[in-house]
Amino acid sequence: MTIKRIEVGKRMSAAVVHGDTVYLAGQVGQPGFSVKEQAAQALAEVDRLLAAAGTDKTRILQAIVWLADMADFAAMNEVWEAWVAPGCTPARASGEAKLATPEYKVEFIITAALSD
Repeated sequence: MTIKRIEVGKRMSAAVVHGDTVYLAGQVGQPGFSVKEQAAQALAEVDRLLAAAGTDKTRILQAIVWLADMADFAAMNEVWEAWVAPGCTPARASGEAKLATPEYKVEFIITAALSD
């Protein structure tokens, strides 16, 4: 089986396709914005990367959501629920963690299936 890497960098690729599965690197928004704004920015990147891999958010299998502060859980969920495709909600876990820099409030890690 071949491995396709999308937006390969020195440290990581933005996405990796193996077989019929797409793995995205963690997606974050721009520092200095609210958790809602960062979530919307990050999910727009999820859409972009899934499209680059040949799939979309209706094919997401799993989402892992890291929040810098669980107090932002409800606000992040407002954005998530407006974005996620109805009837196509993935398995999802959320937790609190220190992110790469203190300015990041939320990070999404997505695994999806390729489109048929």
